[in-house]
Amino acid sequence: MVLEDLRRRQGRPFGYPDVSLKAVRLARAEAKRDRDAGIDVVQVRKLAKLKSVVAVGETFRAAALEWYGKNEARWSSHYAIREMRNLEKDLFPYFAERRISEIQPIELLAALRRVEERGALDVASRVLQTARVVWRYALSTARTSRDITADLKGALTPHKKRHFAAITDPSKFGELIRVIRAYQGGAIVRAALQLAPMLFQRPNELRGATWAEIDLDGALWTVPAARMKRCIDGKQNGDPHLVPLPTQAVEILRTLHPVTGHGVMVFPGERSHERPISDNTLRAALLTLGYGPTVQTVHGFRATARTLLAEVLEVDPLVIEAQLAHAVKDANGRAYNRTQYVRQRTLMMQRWADYLDQLASGVVVALDKKAA
Repeated sequence: MVLEDLRRRQGRPFGYPDVSLKAVRLARAEAKRDRDAGIDVVQVRKLAKLKSVVAVGETFRAAALEWYGKNEARWSSHYAIREMRNLEKDLFPYFAERRISEIQPIELLAALRRVEERGALDVASRVLQTARVVWRYALSTARTSRDITADLKGALTPHKKRHFAAITDPSKFGELIRVIRAYQGGAIVRAALQLAPMLFQRPNELRGATWAEIDLDGALWTVPAARMKRCIDGKQNGDPHLVPLPTQAVEILRTLHPVTGHGVMVFPGERSHERPISDNTLRAALLTLGYGPTVQTVHGFRATARTLLAEVLEVDPLVIEAQLAHAVKDANGRAYNRTQYVRQRTLMMQRWADYLDQLASGVVVALDKKAA
């Protein structure tokens, strides 16, 4: 066994006098020590062989692309594009052809510093996250012996997470609702602008609505899972998101139907009626009304509704989160079904629309909960 092991190490057949008796005795003593210590010598040999095969010719690019390929199918298209951009723009230019096991923490930090120098502190943090999962994948596949990104904890310039601007003061929000209702733009933008704070769905979900999703008689908007902000599996196999329509929303949509109901889109764009208004259309409309991105954003209507529903109207947070299409987890870590609480959400949406009417009229008080 010892001589066979020596032959494997040398990669060629040989015998005496190629190997001295002293070398044979040392090898035998080493094997005996391993056996007495409970070490599986055969398994150690197999592991060493596996490591040597995996490590040969492996670069950062090879490890990163292999990790990316194994995970892309479960990501949303937006997330997949962002991860590839992090690799191609900020990591591959410096490390693509380098062995991942030879890259040093100071080199990775230097690449991240270049991102910070662009003023993109949040991007630098995301690039580090991408690098971290690549190194962990390389570690698990024996391409490297350690995760160097752990050495960079606290090394990046902290950045303050930016939230979408949202008005949460009832009186000020009432002023905005009045301004929106006085908007003199086109019928399509005016309807979308009025529905945005009333239904508080994500901007892409609102502007991409089709008439096939809208049941005016049933006062229900059914958003297909494929259009929701979810992972690939959630988009393909998840339940649709249900949006109960208050009477005010139904009235707005009935008024709009003669204008766009002959087509597919509820809010078609000017250049092509087969495509919705652009993501910049409602932002520009708010800006025209005097509400820039630092005061109120379209996405910020979600935060406004969440705040006022919870703090003023005292609605159950679980019902609010269900309407926001957030997967809330219970005490056992299971995610609630996004289509739960339909009855409660129907009542809440009508109550919210009525509250907006009150704010627009200048009555800044909470609805009487018993009456509601």
